Amino acid sequence: MKTATSALPAEMSRARLTGFVLILGALTAFSAMSIDMYLPAFPQMARDLNVPLSTVQLSVSAFLFGSALGQLFYGTLADRWGRRAPLLLGLSLYVASTIGCALVHSGAGLLFWRVAMAVGGGAGMVISRAVVRDLYDTTEAARMFSLLMLIMGIAPILAPLGGGQLLLVTGWRGIFGFLAIFGLISLAAAAVGLPESLPAERRHRRSGAEMVKVYGHLLKNRNYLRYAVALGCVAGVNFAYISGAPFVFIELHGISPQQFGLFFGVNAFGLIGASQVNRKLLHRFTPQKIGAAAFVVNAISGLALAATAATGLGGFPAQAVCIFICLCMTGLLYPNMTALALAPFDKAAGSASALLGTIQYTLGASGGALVGLFHNGTALPMSATMALCGVVGTCAVLTAKGAAHHGG
Repeated sequence: MKTATSALPAEMSRARLTGFVLILGALTAFSAMSIDMYLPAFPQMARDLNVPLSTVQLSVSAFLFGSALGQLFYGTLADRWGRRAPLLLGLSLYVASTIGCALVHSGAGLLFWRVAMAVGGGAGMVISRAVVRDLYDTTEAARMFSLLMLIMGIAPILAPLGGGQLLLVTGWRGIFGFLAIFGLISLAAAAVGLPESLPAERRHRRSGAEMVKVYGHLLKNRNYLRYAVALGCVAGVNFAYISGAPFVFIELHGISPQQFGLFFGVNAFGLIGASQVNRKLLHRFTPQKIGAAAFVVNAISGLALAATAATGLGGFPAQAVCIFICLCMTGLLYPNMTALALAPFDKAAGSASALLGTIQYTLGASGGALVGLFHNGTALPMSATMALCGVVGTCAVLTAKGAAHHGG
């Protein structure tokens, strides 16, 4: 564990450390909460806004592309001004734009506010990763990311369930009202309980041109890029599932919005369980070995899912099992790929985290967009996209060499 920080976890009381972990967990959960909670409302939103279902599905990709762009912005600010100030700025924007989503009356307005919402929420995702990188070495960082996934993983369980219940009481606008309250509570908690992890002497006041060079240097680091692409493929698997699941479960197989939340929760439990198994595995295996094995299993289950969707063999039960295995593997992949990509970067941890998130969310958004683009009334677009992401991610991680090196 590093000592060149203004707020070491080892120096915190047990209660303060618990609060620190919970705050970081909430910040990493912004994406899951912002996407998963309104999934059961897709059909109702399309009817209320008088737009095709594909427009509402596109709002998922709009959120992901907004996250991808916004994270580059926060990476620069976080390396220059520290972690806290950019975080509070982003969370304030998130709250305001979420209220905008609750009040919208058109498909175009929904897409606009979802992008703004994503740009604001991106601060939490970038800065939580940078804080962990500030405070921990590679293996400890992987364990911490696994622990954060325990907290983050609650969101995919509770969000669709809560969204389905709010849908019965308040309609879809109430879901965004709840998310605004969640953002406001997170903002207050971060302002009070999250210490600054980047001392002034480690900050870099780079010009815009210098920041472009930093990002260019990162993109030339082949190992970093492989792990970033691998992490993006993990996101592609998840967001292809998220974009396609409402149609596949509710429309194609006749699952109610409330039952959909239960299925969604079971898959999230699998992801959480795998992330906690990862903490144990890290005592025996390196993050790279765990990631390579998990990606192979992910790719095989994705290909099996595509086969069941194309042939109908095994029906919905077979598809559900394949989806469950795919998502369980992402619980192993997220923490290890993140830790491996960020391992060598100390002085530019914010920028490395930002570019990592941008690649992750760009590829994730592309996975979600492919599902909508090739929508044909079957489960094949979702299934084939999940399989493709698994195969590409496997190739990326198998050609990488441990943690990324500066010289790449």
